[in-house]
Amino acid sequence: MTTITMIAAIGKNLELGKDNDLIWHLKEDLKFFRDQTMGKPIVMGMNTLNSLPKLLPGRKHIVLTRKNPDLDPQILVVHSIDELLEKVRDYEEVMIIGGASIYKQLLDYSDKLILTEIDAEAPCDVYFPTFNKEEWKSEIIGENKESNPPYKHLIYTRKKDN
Repeated sequence: MTTITMIAAIGKNLELGKDNDLIWHLKEDLKFFRDQTMGKPIVMGMNTLNSLPKLLPGRKHIVLTRKNPDLDPQILVVHSIDELLEKVRDYEEVMIIGGASIYKQLLDYSDKLILTEIDAEAPCDVYFPTFNKEEWKSEIIGENKESNPPYKHLIYTRKKDN
């Protein structure tokens, strides 16, 4: 069974991005993102794909969109969640990397959230979806109090129904 994992950096109010870009550019967190996603398929919407400076090496790119874009042949385009789930079923883990509408559509399908929770607020135009933390077990896997702003890396694992 494929583990569906969302990965994002969010502010105190679930701030995610502004003007199709990250709000915070934290060097250590970008390395953390690379380490967590390396060798795994990454799923994104068109805006997120367009925000990337280039295709990210070592990762299969999958774009979930209703359109039929003319993209690099290395990029797999899927048009529905059902099609996405079918295409990734042979992978151990797939990483959902954004944007906001993709997170919202796939939250109920996700097994794990890897969130960089940034101890700051910022103007933004997109948010990570609200989720009920009671439905998830959380574990702090790292923190950087020296960073400006400070942040923590947390893994939320969906609690299994008993």
